[in-house]
Parts: sequence; structure tokens; C-alpha cells
Amino acid sequence: MSAPTRKLAAILAADVAGYSKLMGEDETGALAALRKLRQDLLRPTVEEHRGEVVKSMGDGWLVEFASVVDAVNCALQVQENLVNHKIIKLRIGIHIGDIVHEDEDIYGDGVNIAARLQEIANPGGVALSGRTRDFLDSKLANGFRDAGEKRLKNIAEAVRVFVTGDGQFDQSPSVDVPLSLPDKPSIAVLPFDNMSGDPEQDYFADGIAEDVITALSRFRSLFVIARNSSFTYKGSAVDVTRVARDLGVRYVVEGSVRKAGNRVRITAQLIDAASGNHLWADRFDGNLDDVFELQDQITERIVFATAPEIEAHERERARRKPPESLDAWELYQRGMWHFYKLTKDDLNSARALFDKAIARDPDFALPRAGIAYVCYFEVFQGYDIAYDEVLDQGLAAGERAVALDDKDGFAHHVLGRMLHRTGQGERAIAELEKSIALNSSFAHGYFGLAAALVWQGRAAEGIVALDMSMRLSPQDPMLWAMQGMRASCCFSLEKYDEAEEWARRAVNVRPDLFQGQIYLATALVGLDRLTEARAAIDAARRARPDLTISVFRHIVRHANAEFLEPRIAALRKAGLPE
Repeated sequence: MSAPTRKLAAILAADVAGYSKLMGEDETGALAALRKLRQDLLRPTVEEHRGEVVKSMGDGWLVEFASVVDAVNCALQVQENLVNHKIIKLRIGIHIGDIVHEDEDIYGDGVNIAARLQEIANPGGVALSGRTRDFLDSKLANGFRDAGEKRLKNIAEAVRVFVTGDGQFDQSPSVDVPLSLPDKPSIAVLPFDNMSGDPEQDYFADGIAEDVITALSRFRSLFVIARNSSFTYKGSAVDVTRVARDLGVRYVVEGSVRKAGNRVRITAQLIDAASGNHLWADRFDGNLDDVFELQDQITERIVFATAPEIEAHERERARRKPPESLDAWELYQRGMWHFYKLTKDDLNSARALFDKAIARDPDFALPRAGIAYVCYFEVFQGYDIAYDEVLDQGLAAGERAVALDDKDGFAHHVLGRMLHRTGQGERAIAELEKSIALNSSFAHGYFGLAAALVWQGRAAEGIVALDMSMRLSPQDPMLWAMQGMRASCCFSLEKYDEAEEWARRAVNVRPDLFQGQIYLATALVGLDRLTEARAAIDAARRARPDLTISVFRHIVRHANAEFLEPRIAALRKAGLPE
């Protein structure tokens, strides 16, 4: 056994984001892409910058450098070369510290902190410790922004973190800066575990939890975290206290669902995260025909435990109009499971399942609303569709959903989004306000309202709605869109410094989308930083090569002139072609 050697070194830790998912979807393709990355990019770039790969862990690597500058330049070059890669995205962390070489492996402070920094970097991003940045010259150091002190897993002291300025940092709240608690009982409902032994039943367990979230959200006396944030913990062994701190709530609901034949068993427990005490836990057994009644029982128990002052007539507001057919509900839940993935194929699958649900129960409102939302996101994502035809179809589906159930907040929200996309701004605002009145914890309702307000020239009101949206869903997959819209509001109010800050957050979360770069370009024009604005336009056109002034006008043709014309002028000044 060789004697251990100790020295100071810069350690680069890298791994492939979403590796397990890639392997599950296409093992052969993922392995081939990984092999090509290792041979054609990673090793040559490491050698070029005088580094040494000291440990390879399948989808991850530890690389040692004698020079911090070499380590950082290597990381930036690797990420730049991977910007347009269709499969592989890396997360990279770098720290300089004491390491020990022993038995062909490395250990120590430098390795541990680099690995933790890598874990909090977003796909395509680089995260540095403050100590690492101190070794860089001003030009290289200025390429990183200060993300504040972070508590890293299993690291005793907080670490100052700096991230690449054009993106890539985990935007979820850090554990050392918890969100403040609202002034009313606040709850997060975690995804229920599927105990049926059949992965195909995941949608059923998700549907139960989602319905409980929706029912609780109808109580104005409660503050309920949105499904899109609480479901980020799906499939993970969670620490309830950590979840409560991340989401800024006092109470957490956990549960499980076991479906066997025509029988279903639902267990649920409510935990006071401040004390760790279980306020209640119960089991609900019944036939599948009773599933909606079981959901109501769970909701009522949660309400009784957290907000006993709620009056009987308010409890009645949590009742919803259930479908006549459980089959229709199951088809709707399957459709929503696909919908939340937002890929073109998944949206098509969701549409097909919603159609089947409507065939089973023509009076069930939610599948109609689901079709309208599919249409909205097909337009929003810029998929290859017949634009006007899809908008007309979505508007008709939204109108029908509201006609079938005027008390459903989701239906009014989707109708409002479609009305806005079809140029009916004032009516859209009215529908979105009604959706929030029916569901006071509906994060996307506030987001939709904010978009409608700013597009109608009411940016200051839009900021209020956006802040509520992000508070209700602080880890939402659409957080980048909320942040981008916040930047747009600031641009309208000529607060260009704030607009740049919010736009960079949006780009940080989704550097692969053109919208964030558009927000950034307009903010930089407002700050008279035209060279950077042109770089943002170049990045936007890499993400969407057909992007022009004409295309942009088409995308936001529903907005009024007060919103549109200043942005057209800014984009033209930033170099976006006609």
C-alpha cells in the first residue's frame, strides 16, 4: 500500500444531470453519448488545461489541477462545447483545498466541497467556492456572480458560492435562508407513495395527492404549496423538516395509496414540522367507487387539524363536482401525468387521454380544461402546429369546461389563459381573478394573472401577482417563466437593473430556451449595454434560429401596443433581424 500524500489542489467534480432518467429512457444511446463525451471532449480538454482525471464514477469524474485558473477555464470550455448537446448536460463544481492521495483515490476537504458544489450546480453550469474565486484574475472572476453563503450537505461551515453569470445555478431556496411563514396555516402535500407494486399505478397515487391539494387550496384560511413544487420530492426519501424549510410551510402531509382490484387503501399523516409532532395519522379503506368520498374525508381531517376556526359553510367550498365515472377520472389523471412533462409527445398523449375521459363522461369538466391547457402549451412551447386552429380549439375547450363546472378554479384559469392568447385581455383578467377567488393557493392562477396584467400595461399589479405565485410554488418547473415575466414587469416600469437580475435568473434555470434571453436583451438595452444585449440575442437565436422581429410580434400579438412597441424597439436595437 502506497503512503498517502497530502497537498493543496484545485478539484473539479462533474456529473451528468439526470443520468438515471437518461438510462431509463435509452440506455444504449445514453452510454454511447457518454462514451463519446469522455473520449472526444472531457479527456482532451482536461489534458489541454494540464489536469488529471483521478477518478471516474460512470457518470461522474473527479479531476485534479495544480492551477485554479486551469480548472476554471477547463470547466467553462467543457460547458461551452456542450451548450447544444441534445442528450448530455453536466453539472460542475470547483474548490481549492487540502487533498490526500491514497490507494489511487483522493480524499479531503477539496474533494468534499467540490462534490457538494457540483450537486447544487444546474445542468450546464459551474459553481465555485469563494476561496476558488479568490485565486482568479478580475476578468475571469467577473464571469461569476455571488450566490451567497450556502449550507452544503455534510460540510460544517457555510460556503460562499459563485456561479457562472450567464446561468446555471439551482434556484430552489437554500437551506440557510428559509422562507418566512405566512400569517395563516401553511401546508405542503407531498406526492403519495404508490404501494400497489405496479409502477403503472403511479398516476393514481399522484391523482389522489393532487386532488387533496386542490381541495385544500379552496380554503382561503389556508396557504397551500402548489403541486408543481411539492411534487419535486417525488421518489425521494425526504426529511420533513427540510421540506418545510425549503417550501416555507409549517405543516407537511405524507401518504400512500394501495390499489388492489376494486379496493383502495389510503393512508395519510399530518406533521407539524416546527415540532416534529404527528398531529394525526389515519387509514382510509373503501371501494374504488368511494375514492372521492375518501379524498373528502382526508381533506376534512387536515382542515380540522390545522384550522379549526373554519366554519361549516367554508368546509363546503372544498367539495367538488366529481365525475360520474371513476374511469373518466383515472383517464384524466393519466393525462395530467403526461401533461406535466410538457414534451410534444407527452402533450399528444395527454390530449388523447383527455379525449377518452370525455368520451366516458361528457359532463366531466377537467378533461376539457386539460385539452385547453395542452393547446396553450403547444403554442407557448412553439411546437410545429396550426397556430390559429389550436388557439380556437383551446378556447372552445376552456369555454366548455367552465360551462360544465363554474366552481372549478382550474377551468377558469385555463379559459383565462386562452382568452388572453386570443386577444381578449380584459375578459381574460376577469377569468383569472375568478380562478384565484375559487382557489386562493393556485400558484399558476397568479402567474397567469400577472402575465395578463403586464401585457395589458399593468406591470406594477403584475409584480404583486408574480411574487405571490413564486411564494406559493418556490420550486416550480415553470419558475424560469415566472422570473422572466418578473423581468418583463420591471422593464415596463423602467427598472432595468432589476429587470436584468430577474432575467438572468430565468436564463440560469433554463439557458436552453430563447424567452429568457429575450428578457435579458431588452433589460440590457435599457441599461445601454448593447454589446451584452447583442450576445443575448445571439444566444436566443441559437435556441430558436427562426427568431426575428416578425416572429416575436406573432408570438406576443395578443399584447397591447404599450407593452409591445418598447420591446420591439429594444430588440431591434439589440440586433434582432426583421
